[in-house]
Amino acid sequence: MKIDLPKTDKLRILIVGGGFAGVEIAKSLAKSDVQVVMVDQNNYHCFQPLLYQVATAALEADSIVYPIRGIFNNQKNFFFRQGKVEEINSDEKFVRIGRRVIPYDHLVIATGATTNFFHNEGLSVSAMPMKSITEALDLKYLILQNFEKAVSLTNKRKLQGYLNYVVAGGGPTGVELAGALGELKKFVLPKDFPELDIKSMNIYLVHSRDRILPMLSEESSAKAKKYLEDLGVTVVLNTRVVDIQGDYVQVSTEDDIIARTLVWTAGVQGNPIKGLNSETINKSNRILVDAYNRVKGYENIFAIGDIACMVSADFPRGHPMVAPAAMQQGELLAKNIEALTKGKDLSTFVYNDKGAMATVGKDKAVVEVGKVKLGGFIAWIIWMFVHLKSLVGYRNKVVATYNWIRGYFTSEKGIRAIIRPYGFMEVKKKRKRSFAEEEL
Repeated sequence: MKIDLPKTDKLRILIVGGGFAGVEIAKSLAKSDVQVVMVDQNNYHCFQPLLYQVATAALEADSIVYPIRGIFNNQKNFFFRQGKVEEINSDEKFVRIGRRVIPYDHLVIATGATTNFFHNEGLSVSAMPMKSITEALDLKYLILQNFEKAVSLTNKRKLQGYLNYVVAGGGPTGVELAGALGELKKFVLPKDFPELDIKSMNIYLVHSRDRILPMLSEESSAKAKKYLEDLGVTVVLNTRVVDIQGDYVQVSTEDDIIARTLVWTAGVQGNPIKGLNSETINKSNRILVDAYNRVKGYENIFAIGDIACMVSADFPRGHPMVAPAAMQQGELLAKNIEALTKGKDLSTFVYNDKGAMATVGKDKAVVEVGKVKLGGFIAWIIWMFVHLKSLVGYRNKVVATYNWIRGYFTSEKGIRAIIRPYGFMEVKKKRKRSFAEEEL
Protein backbone atom coordinates (compact mmCIF):
# COMPACT_ATOMS: atom_id res chain seq x y z
CA MET A 1 0.00 0.00 0.00
CA LYS A 2 1.38 3.39 -1.01
CA ILE A 3 1.60 6.25 1.47
CA ASP A 4 -0.79 8.98 0.40
CA LEU A 5 1.05 11.90 -1.23
CA PRO A 6 -0.11 14.55 -3.71
CA LYS A 7 0.04 13.20 -7.24
CA THR A 8 2.44 15.04 -9.49
CA ASP A 9 4.13 14.77 -12.86
CA LYS A 10 7.28 16.28 -11.34
CA LEU A 11 10.29 14.25 -10.24
CA ARG A 12 9.94 13.03 -6.66
CA ILE A 13 13.06 13.50 -4.53
CA LEU A 14 12.71 11.27 -1.49
CA ILE A 15 14.94 12.23 1.45
CA VAL A 16 15.36 9.76 4.30
CA GLY A 17 16.53 11.59 7.43
CA GLY A 18 15.85 15.00 8.93
CA GLY A 19 19.32 15.79 10.25
CA PHE A 20 21.67 18.51 9.06
CA ALA A 21 22.20 16.96 5.61
CA GLY A 22 18.54 16.14 4.98
CA VAL A 23 17.28 19.53 6.07
CA GLU A 24 19.90 21.35 4.01
CA ILE A 25 19.13 19.57 0.74
CA ALA A 26 15.37 19.96 1.26
CA LYS A 27 15.77 23.71 1.84
CA SER A 28 18.09 24.03 -1.15
CA LEU A 29 15.50 22.36 -3.40
CA ALA A 30 12.80 24.89 -2.46
CA LYS A 31 12.89 26.68 -5.82
CA SER A 32 13.43 23.58 -7.94
CA ASP A 33 10.66 22.16 -10.08
CA VAL A 34 10.52 18.88 -8.14
CA GLN A 35 8.45 17.32 -5.37
CA VAL A 36 10.44 16.95 -2.14
CA VAL A 37 9.35 14.26 0.31
CA MET A 38 11.14 13.74 3.63
CA VAL A 39 10.74 10.71 5.89
CA ASP A 40 12.06 10.53 9.44
CA GLN A 41 11.12 8.41 12.43
CA ASN A 42 10.93 11.62 14.48
CA ASN A 43 8.90 14.68 13.52
CA TYR A 44 11.65 17.04 14.65
CA HIS A 45 15.18 18.09 13.74
CA CYS A 46 17.63 17.71 16.62
CA PHE A 47 20.71 19.89 17.07
CA GLN A 48 23.00 17.05 18.16
CA PRO A 49 26.09 19.12 19.11
CA LEU A 50 24.19 20.36 22.18
CA LEU A 51 22.88 17.00 23.41
CA TYR A 52 25.46 17.02 26.19
CA GLN A 53 23.92 20.24 27.55
CA VAL A 54 20.54 18.54 27.76
CA ALA A 55 22.19 15.62 29.57
CA THR A 56 23.72 17.97 32.15
CA ALA A 57 20.63 20.21 32.62
CA ALA A 58 22.19 23.28 30.97
CA LEU A 59 19.43 23.35 28.33
CA GLU A 60 15.95 21.89 28.17
CA ALA A 61 15.31 19.27 25.50
CA ASP A 62 12.80 21.38 23.57
CA SER A 63 15.36 24.16 23.10
CA ILE A 64 17.54 22.07 20.75
CA VAL A 65 14.77 20.46 18.66
CA TYR A 66 12.44 21.99 16.11
CA PRO A 67 9.47 20.49 14.26
CA ILE A 68 10.39 19.49 10.72
CA ARG A 69 7.06 20.73 9.41
CA GLY A 70 7.77 24.08 11.05
CA ILE A 71 11.06 24.42 9.17
CA PHE A 72 9.32 23.96 5.81
CA ASN A 73 5.82 25.35 6.41
CA ASN A 74 6.36 27.97 3.69
CA GLN A 75 7.93 25.58 1.17
CA LYS A 76 5.19 24.58 -1.27
CA ASN A 77 6.99 21.64 -2.84
CA PHE A 78 7.84 19.94 0.47
CA PHE A 79 5.95 17.07 2.15
CA PHE A 80 6.81 15.21 5.35
CA ARG A 81 5.85 11.74 6.53
CA GLN A 82 6.83 10.29 9.88
CA GLY A 83 8.06 6.71 9.90
CA LYS A 84 11.13 4.48 9.87
CA VAL A 85 12.33 3.38 6.46
CA GLU A 86 13.08 -0.33 6.81
CA GLU A 87 14.15 -1.29 3.31
CA ILE A 88 15.01 0.08 -0.13
CA ASN A 89 13.78 -1.63 -3.30
CA SER A 90 16.09 -0.16 -5.93
CA ASP A 91 14.65 -2.26 -8.77
CA GLU A 92 11.11 -0.94 -8.36
CA LYS A 93 12.27 2.39 -6.91
CA PHE A 94 10.44 2.56 -3.61
CA VAL A 95 11.18 2.43 0.11
CA ARG A 96 9.21 0.38 2.62
CA ILE A 97 7.85 1.74 5.90
CA GLY A 98 6.16 -1.16 7.63
CA ARG A 99 3.52 -2.37 5.17
CA ARG A 100 3.47 0.92 3.28
CA VAL A 101 5.72 2.11 0.49
CA ILE A 102 6.81 5.43 -1.02
CA PRO A 103 7.93 5.46 -4.67
CA TYR A 104 10.76 7.77 -5.69
CA ASP A 105 12.56 9.07 -8.74
CA HIS A 106 15.72 10.02 -6.85
CA LEU A 107 16.46 8.73 -3.36
CA VAL A 108 18.69 10.64 -0.90
CA ILE A 109 19.88 8.70 2.15
CA ALA A 110 20.71 11.04 5.01
CA THR A 111 20.24 8.70 7.98
CA GLY A 112 23.29 9.91 9.87
CA ALA A 113 25.25 7.90 12.40
CA THR A 114 24.67 5.83 15.49
CA THR A 115 26.80 4.71 18.42
CA ASN A 116 29.52 2.17 17.65
CA PHE A 117 30.27 -0.21 20.53
CA PHE A 118 32.68 -2.21 18.34
CA HIS A 119 30.70 -5.44 18.80
CA ASN A 120 31.13 -5.38 22.59
CA GLU A 121 27.84 -6.66 23.97
CA GLY A 122 28.70 -5.67 27.56
CA LEU A 123 29.21 -2.04 26.57
CA SER A 124 26.18 -1.99 24.27
CA VAL A 125 23.98 -3.15 27.14
CA SER A 126 25.44 -1.26 30.12
CA ALA A 127 27.12 1.91 28.79
CA MET A 128 25.13 5.10 28.21
CA PRO A 129 25.17 6.36 24.60
CA MET A 130 24.30 9.94 23.69
CA LYS A 131 23.30 10.22 20.03
CA SER A 132 19.64 11.18 20.41
CA ILE A 133 17.47 13.47 22.51
CA THR A 134 15.99 10.43 24.26
CA GLU A 135 19.44 9.13 25.20
CA ALA A 136 20.48 12.58 26.48
CA LEU A 137 17.37 12.71 28.68
CA ASP A 138 18.06 9.16 29.91
CA LEU A 139 21.53 10.27 30.99
CA LYS A 140 20.19 13.41 32.66
CA TYR A 141 17.65 11.49 34.72
CA LEU A 142 20.19 8.77 35.57
CA ILE A 143 22.62 11.38 36.90
CA LEU A 144 19.94 12.97 39.05
CA GLN A 145 18.71 9.58 40.29
CA ASN A 146 22.26 8.58 41.20
CA PHE A 147 22.60 11.53 43.56
CA GLU A 148 19.16 11.04 45.04
CA LYS A 149 20.15 7.45 45.84
CA ALA A 150 23.57 8.48 47.11
CA VAL A 151 22.17 10.62 49.95
CA SER A 152 20.72 7.49 51.55
CA LEU A 153 23.80 5.27 51.28
CA THR A 154 26.21 4.52 54.12
CA ASN A 155 28.34 1.88 52.38
CA LYS A 156 31.38 3.79 51.11
CA ARG A 157 32.01 1.53 48.12
CA LYS A 158 28.42 1.79 46.88
CA LEU A 159 28.40 5.53 47.56
CA GLN A 160 31.56 6.05 45.52
CA GLY A 161 30.07 4.05 42.66
CA TYR A 162 27.11 6.42 42.47
CA LEU A 163 29.28 9.54 42.75
CA ASN A 164 31.83 8.66 40.07
CA TYR A 165 31.43 9.02 36.29
CA VAL A 166 33.50 7.72 33.41
CA VAL A 167 33.32 9.27 29.94
CA ALA A 168 34.90 7.11 27.24
CA GLY A 169 36.22 9.03 24.26
CA GLY A 170 38.31 12.20 24.04
CA GLY A 171 36.69 13.75 20.99
CA PRO A 172 34.56 16.93 21.14
CA THR A 173 31.50 15.18 22.59
CA GLY A 174 33.46 13.45 25.35
CA VAL A 175 35.44 16.57 26.22
CA GLU A 176 32.38 18.80 26.32
CA LEU A 177 30.38 16.32 28.40
CA ALA A 178 33.23 15.82 30.88
CA GLY A 179 33.60 19.59 31.20
CA ALA A 180 29.85 20.00 31.81
CA LEU A 181 29.96 17.31 34.52
CA GLY A 182 32.91 19.16 36.04
CA GLU A 183 30.84 22.35 36.19
CA LEU A 184 28.02 20.44 37.90
CA LYS A 185 30.48 19.16 40.49
CA LYS A 186 32.04 22.56 41.08
CA PHE A 187 29.04 24.89 41.03
CA VAL A 188 25.69 23.09 41.22
CA LEU A 189 25.76 19.80 43.12
CA PRO A 190 27.23 21.20 46.37
CA LYS A 191 24.15 23.44 46.64
CA ASP A 192 21.67 20.75 45.63
CA PHE A 193 23.14 18.05 47.87
CA PRO A 194 24.80 19.72 50.89
CA GLU A 195 24.64 16.45 52.83
CA LEU A 196 26.99 14.77 50.34
CA ASP A 197 30.73 15.24 50.14
CA ILE A 198 30.73 16.31 46.50
CA LYS A 199 34.49 16.80 46.62
CA SER A 200 34.82 13.01 46.66
CA MET A 201 33.00 12.83 43.31
CA ASN A 202 35.38 11.81 40.50
CA ILE A 203 34.97 12.38 36.76
CA TYR A 204 37.23 10.41 34.45
CA LEU A 205 37.73 11.11 30.75
CA VAL A 206 39.32 7.98 29.28
CA HIS A 207 40.88 8.22 25.84
CA SER A 208 42.79 5.60 23.88
CA ARG A 209 45.23 8.03 22.28
CA ASP A 210 48.03 10.16 23.71
CA ARG A 211 46.01 13.39 23.68
CA ILE A 212 42.40 14.52 23.62
CA LEU A 213 40.84 16.35 20.66
CA PRO A 214 43.27 14.76 18.16
CA MET A 215 41.72 16.73 15.27
CA LEU A 216 43.19 19.90 16.82
CA SER A 217 46.80 20.93 17.32
CA GLU A 218 48.83 19.73 20.30
CA GLU A 219 48.65 23.27 21.70
CA SER A 220 44.85 23.33 21.68
CA SER A 221 44.65 19.77 23.03
CA ALA A 222 46.89 20.73 25.94
CA LYS A 223 44.73 23.78 26.68
CA ALA A 224 41.57 21.70 26.70
CA LYS A 225 43.19 19.17 29.02
CA LYS A 226 44.20 21.97 31.40
CA TYR A 227 40.66 23.39 31.37
CA LEU A 228 39.24 19.96 32.23
CA GLU A 229 41.68 19.46 35.07
CA ASP A 230 40.80 22.89 36.47
CA LEU A 231 37.20 21.63 36.67
CA GLY A 232 38.26 18.53 38.56
CA VAL A 233 38.22 16.08 35.64
CA THR A 234 40.86 13.33 35.61
CA VAL A 235 42.08 12.79 32.05
CA VAL A 236 43.30 9.22 31.47
CA LEU A 237 45.24 8.82 28.21
CA ASN A 238 46.52 5.82 26.26
CA THR A 239 43.83 3.72 27.89
CA ARG A 240 40.77 1.94 26.51
CA VAL A 241 37.51 1.22 28.29
CA VAL A 242 36.94 -2.53 28.03
CA ASP A 243 33.70 -3.15 29.94
CA ILE A 244 31.57 -2.11 32.89
CA GLN A 245 30.75 -4.60 35.62
CA GLY A 246 28.35 -3.46 38.32
CA ASP A 247 30.08 -0.63 40.13
CA TYR A 248 33.43 -0.62 38.36
CA VAL A 249 34.64 0.20 34.86
CA GLN A 250 37.23 -2.15 33.44
CA VAL A 251 40.01 -0.49 31.42
CA SER A 252 42.94 -1.80 29.38
CA THR A 253 45.40 -1.09 32.19
CA GLU A 254 45.30 -2.64 35.65
CA ASP A 255 43.72 0.47 37.19
CA ASP A 256 39.99 -0.27 37.02
CA ILE A 257 37.73 2.61 38.03
CA ILE A 258 34.95 2.53 40.63
CA ALA A 259 31.86 3.95 38.89
CA ARG A 260 28.34 2.79 38.11
CA THR A 261 27.89 5.16 35.15
CA LEU A 262 29.86 4.91 31.93
CA VAL A 263 29.03 7.31 29.09
CA TRP A 264 30.21 6.01 25.71
CA THR A 265 31.32 8.64 23.17
CA ALA A 266 34.27 6.64 21.83
CA GLY A 267 32.85 5.57 18.50
CA VAL A 268 30.21 6.20 15.85
CA GLN A 269 29.19 4.28 12.76
CA GLY A 270 26.90 4.84 9.84
CA ASN A 271 23.21 4.02 10.07
CA PRO A 272 22.43 2.42 6.68
CA ILE A 273 19.12 1.06 5.37
CA LYS A 274 18.61 -2.52 4.22
CA GLY A 275 18.36 -3.14 0.50
CA LEU A 276 21.65 -1.79 -0.83
CA ASN A 277 24.36 -4.12 -2.13
CA SER A 278 26.71 -5.16 0.68
CA GLU A 279 29.68 -3.96 -1.41
CA THR A 280 28.49 -0.38 -0.95
CA ILE A 281 28.80 -0.54 2.87
CA ASN A 282 32.26 -0.21 4.40
CA LYS A 283 33.52 -1.49 7.77
CA SER A 284 32.21 1.62 9.53
CA ASN A 285 28.72 1.00 8.14
CA ARG A 286 29.04 4.06 5.93
CA ILE A 287 27.80 4.03 2.34
CA LEU A 288 30.47 4.40 -0.34
CA VAL A 289 29.70 7.25 -2.72
CA ASP A 290 31.41 8.87 -5.69
CA ALA A 291 32.46 12.51 -6.02
CA TYR A 292 28.82 13.49 -6.66
CA ASN A 293 27.53 11.70 -3.53
CA ARG A 294 25.96 9.05 -5.73
CA VAL A 295 25.93 5.59 -4.14
CA LYS A 296 28.35 3.38 -6.02
CA GLY A 297 26.52 1.04 -8.36
CA TYR A 298 23.29 3.07 -8.45
CA GLU A 299 22.21 5.84 -10.82
CA ASN A 300 19.43 7.45 -8.79
CA ILE A 301 20.38 6.79 -5.17
CA PHE A 302 22.53 9.29 -3.27
CA ALA A 303 23.92 9.45 0.28
CA ILE A 304 24.97 12.59 2.16
CA GLY A 305 26.17 13.50 5.63
CA ASP A 306 27.57 11.11 8.23
CA ILE A 307 26.25 8.04 6.42
CA ALA A 308 28.23 8.88 3.25
CA CYS A 309 31.86 7.86 2.77
CA MET A 310 33.52 9.68 -0.11
CA VAL A 311 37.06 8.30 -0.35
CA SER A 312 39.74 10.59 -1.82
CA ALA A 313 43.46 11.27 -1.50
CA ASP A 314 42.78 14.00 1.07
CA PHE A 315 40.16 11.93 2.91
CA PRO A 316 41.09 8.23 2.63
CA ARG A 317 38.52 7.34 5.31
CA GLY A 318 35.84 9.72 4.09
CA HIS A 319 35.00 13.22 5.23
CA PRO A 320 34.69 14.00 8.95
CA MET A 321 31.29 13.19 10.44
CA VAL A 322 30.46 16.78 11.35
CA ALA A 323 27.57 19.14 10.57
CA PRO A 324 29.45 21.46 8.15
CA ALA A 325 30.40 18.56 5.87
CA ALA A 326 26.81 17.25 5.93
CA MET A 327 25.33 20.65 5.11
CA GLN A 328 27.81 21.32 2.30
CA GLN A 329 27.01 17.95 0.73
CA GLY A 330 23.28 18.63 1.00
CA GLU A 331 23.62 22.02 -0.65
CA LEU A 332 25.71 20.74 -3.55
CA LEU A 333 23.55 17.67 -4.15
CA ALA A 334 20.49 19.92 -4.49
CA LYS A 335 22.31 21.80 -7.26
CA ASN A 336 23.33 18.53 -8.91
CA ILE A 337 19.79 17.15 -8.82
CA GLU A 338 18.57 20.32 -10.50
CA ALA A 339 21.36 19.91 -13.07
CA LEU A 340 20.21 16.33 -13.68
CA THR A 341 16.68 17.52 -14.43
CA LYS A 342 18.07 19.93 -17.01
CA GLY A 343 20.59 17.55 -18.55
CA LYS A 344 23.58 19.57 -17.35
CA ASP A 345 26.93 18.35 -16.01
CA LEU A 346 27.29 17.61 -12.32
CA SER A 347 29.74 19.32 -9.96
CA THR A 348 32.11 17.31 -7.78
CA PHE A 349 32.07 17.82 -4.03
CA VAL A 350 34.95 19.71 -2.44
CA TYR A 351 34.89 20.00 1.34
CA ASN A 352 35.49 23.46 2.77
CA ASP A 353 36.98 22.82 6.20
CA LYS A 354 35.88 25.76 8.34
CA GLY A 355 37.87 24.66 11.37
CA ALA A 356 37.13 22.83 14.59
CA MET A 357 36.18 23.80 18.12
CA ALA A 358 35.19 22.45 21.50
CA THR A 359 34.05 24.04 24.75
CA VAL A 360 34.96 22.83 28.21
CA GLY A 361 32.64 25.11 30.16
CA LYS A 362 31.85 28.77 30.51
CA ASP A 363 34.63 31.00 29.13
CA LYS A 364 36.72 27.89 28.41
CA ALA A 365 36.93 26.72 24.80
CA VAL A 366 39.40 26.04 22.01
CA VAL A 367 38.91 27.11 18.39
CA GLU A 368 41.07 26.56 15.33
CA VAL A 369 40.39 28.11 11.95
CA GLY A 370 43.26 27.60 9.53
CA LYS A 371 46.43 28.74 11.27
CA VAL A 372 44.49 30.76 13.87
CA LYS A 373 44.37 29.08 17.29
CA LEU A 374 42.30 30.60 20.08
CA GLY A 375 41.50 29.57 23.63
CA GLY A 376 39.66 30.85 26.67
CA PHE A 377 36.94 33.49 26.71
CA ILE A 378 37.27 34.67 23.08
CA ALA A 379 37.12 31.09 21.85
CA TRP A 380 34.05 30.47 24.02
CA ILE A 381 32.28 33.52 22.53
CA ILE A 382 33.05 32.23 19.01
CA TRP A 383 31.81 28.75 19.94
CA MET A 384 28.60 30.23 21.35
CA PHE A 385 28.00 32.43 18.28
CA VAL A 386 28.54 29.55 15.83
CA HIS A 387 26.16 27.26 17.71
CA LEU A 388 23.50 29.94 18.12
CA LYS A 389 23.67 30.71 14.41
CA SER A 390 23.14 27.04 13.58
CA LEU A 391 20.24 26.44 15.98
CA VAL A 392 16.89 26.19 14.19
CA GLY A 393 14.11 28.50 15.37
CA TYR A 394 14.09 31.98 16.85
CA ARG A 395 12.74 30.75 20.18
CA ASN A 396 15.53 28.18 20.52
CA LYS A 397 18.16 30.83 19.87
CA VAL A 398 16.65 33.12 22.52
CA VAL A 399 16.30 30.34 25.11
CA ALA A 400 19.85 29.10 24.56
CA THR A 401 21.26 32.64 24.75
CA TYR A 402 19.38 33.31 27.98
CA ASN A 403 20.54 30.06 29.56
CA TRP A 404 24.17 30.60 28.59
CA ILE A 405 24.24 34.21 29.81
CA ARG A 406 22.53 33.27 33.06
CA GLY A 407 24.92 30.35 33.49
CA TYR A 408 27.92 32.61 32.88
CA PHE A 409 27.00 35.06 35.62
CA THR A 410 25.38 32.71 38.14
CA SER A 411 26.82 29.24 37.33
CA GLU A 412 23.22 28.05 37.58
CA LYS A 413 21.88 25.19 35.47
CA GLY A 414 18.39 24.46 34.20
CA ILE A 415 15.58 22.57 35.89
CA ARG A 416 16.94 19.46 37.58
CA ALA A 417 13.66 17.60 38.02
CA ILE A 418 13.22 13.89 37.37
CA ILE A 419 10.16 14.10 35.10
CA ARG A 420 10.55 10.63 33.67
CA PRO A 421 12.47 8.22 35.94
CA TYR A 422 15.14 6.34 34.07
CA GLY A 423 14.33 2.61 34.05
CA PHE A 424 17.77 1.15 33.60
CA MET A 425 16.76 -2.52 33.52
CA GLU A 426 14.12 -1.95 30.83
CA VAL A 427 16.57 -0.03 28.68
CA LYS A 428 19.25 -2.71 29.16
CA LYS A 429 16.83 -5.39 27.95
CA LYS A 430 15.88 -3.29 24.93
CA ARG A 431 19.51 -2.69 23.99
CA LYS A 432 20.32 -6.38 24.42
CA ARG A 433 17.53 -7.29 21.99
CA SER A 434 18.80 -4.68 19.51
CA PHE A 435 22.35 -6.02 19.79
CA ALA A 436 21.15 -9.59 19.16
CA GLU A 437 19.17 -8.48 16.10
CA GLU A 438 22.20 -6.58 14.79
CA GLU A 439 24.39 -9.68 15.12
CA LEU A 440 21.84 -11.73 13.16
